[in-house]
Amino acid sequence: MSSGIVGPRTTSITRLLLSGIVIGLLTVVLPRAEVPQGTPEDVGLSTERLTRINQVIQREIDTRQISGAVTIVARRGRIAHFEAHGLMDIQTGRPMRKDTIFPIASMTKPVTGVATLMLVEEGKIRLSDPVSRFIPEFRDTRIALRGAPYASIPAHREVTVRDLMTHTSGLVSGGTGVQVAAEVAPRRSSDTVAEWTAALGAAPLDFQPGTQWAYSGLAGIDTLGRIVEVASGMTFDQFLSEKIFQPLGMQDTTFVVPINKQSRVVTLYRRSSEGLQRRDLPEWVDTTTLFSGGGGLRSTAEDYLQFAQMLVNNGELNGIRLLGSRTVDLMASNHVGDLYANSGRTRGRPGKGFGLTVDVVLDQVVAQEHRSTGSFGWGGAFGTYFWVDRKEELTAILMVQTPGGPLRTDFMNAVMQAIVD
Repeated sequence: MSSGIVGPRTTSITRLLLSGIVIGLLTVVLPRAEVPQGTPEDVGLSTERLTRINQVIQREIDTRQISGAVTIVARRGRIAHFEAHGLMDIQTGRPMRKDTIFPIASMTKPVTGVATLMLVEEGKIRLSDPVSRFIPEFRDTRIALRGAPYASIPAHREVTVRDLMTHTSGLVSGGTGVQVAAEVAPRRSSDTVAEWTAALGAAPLDFQPGTQWAYSGLAGIDTLGRIVEVASGMTFDQFLSEKIFQPLGMQDTTFVVPINKQSRVVTLYRRSSEGLQRRDLPEWVDTTTLFSGGGGLRSTAEDYLQFAQMLVNNGELNGIRLLGSRTVDLMASNHVGDLYANSGRTRGRPGKGFGLTVDVVLDQVVAQEHRSTGSFGWGGAFGTYFWVDRKEELTAILMVQTPGGPLRTDFMNAVMQAIVD
């Protein structure tokens, strides 16, 4: 199996431009595989109660916690709620649109997870495979000693694909090894994922693989994206476009927003004592070459709904199957024992586990969650969030451009209290 498929950066840029032209042509001629509209009462939801979603969002807007949002809820295969709220840009007063494009940050991770699992189903990747099978630089990995990042010991075993998918690899996950990783493998926005992940092979891990849960915000899942490249023989952006986005009709989901769609890109904000202040797109997202499986995608609420609904449907949407139902079960199962439940700075995460790139509600009551037991999902650094509830045949998506606060929890509550059957 080849370990290097991506050529010089100029080749990547040329390919990006050509693929953008092809995708643009395809979006003209291909029908969109949309989740259809329905009425709330037909799918066991209350129209009156769904308006509480609007009230939750409006309260956040009124108190200047956010400037706007797009919310969407589907149940039993039909959209029951789809609303745009507030402004996508405060300075210009542009109202939020339903087709507003958001940087979804870590909501990219479950997409990378599905891409990986598709190749697992094809027999090209095993969850137990060492990363070095695809990226040779990951052989002979070492562990940084606590308090002495430049001192290290050999790893007890190699990092595996499963470790990357479950954030149990220790690769740039906020521990002792981060300082050295930043020196031996700086993340340059002008690099390709092949270049960065090869350099990451020399980075010491924060702990022995599989012994802790610690979030690897970019490095771990970006490395997974490189594995997809090597295993498939395609660049990561090509694989996602051809194998996931085009089949599902996700016409606005991409790493680089084309010029003709730039007017639909949301403005990001941060909270301050003077109110919401505009913020620039962080460097780790602002790249046209490093296609980040950990956080690089842009998407719309309706686009991401197609992806989430595919998972609700156990791997299929409108006759197009990406995953087998048992593989979705595997994705949504707890793979880390109590490592995730016991992680965190305060009370931990009781009643919850971690699957393959998603968190999982193991016990709704113990977790103090509005989501049902068995639900799974993930959020993004700029405030976006989604979850999948196969028991209720429901998925919900929140797109915002300001992180933090209680909005995600309040949104969950507003969605779940609208179920009336």
